Amino acid sequence: VQLVESGGGSVQAGGSLRLTCTTSAYTLSGYCIGWFRQAPGKEREGVAAVYTDGVTIYYDDSVKGRFTISRDNAKNTVYLQMSSLKSEDTALYYCATDCGTGYWGQGTQVTVS
Repeated sequence: VQLVESGGGSVQAGGSLRLTCTTSAYTLSGYCIGWFRQAPGKEREGVAAVYTDGVTIYYDDSVKGRFTISRDNAKNTVYLQMSSLKSEDTALYYCATDCGTGYWGQGTQVTVS
C-alpha cells in the first residue's frame, strides 16, 4: 500500500515548493512520517520527519531553517514546505511511514536550477 507524493517541479534557486504526502488506504496520523530524497549517483538520505504527536520533528542539518514539515490530520496529509531552495536540493523526494521503515511512495522530482 503506497503513499502518494506530489508537488514537485522545477524552480529557480531561492524559490519554494510544497510537497504533499497522502494516501487513501489508511490514516497517517498514527504513523511517524519521514521525507527522504535521492539525487542521481547518491545514496538516499533523510530530510525531515514528524512524529505522531505532530510536535516532535527532525530535520537534517542541510535543510534546517529552510524546510518545514507539518501534518494535517483532517486532510490525512503530511507536507514538506521547502524554501530558499538550492541546486543541491535537486533530487527525487519520497515520503514513508514509520520514519522510513514502513510504506513508501513513488517519489516526486524536485529540480532546482
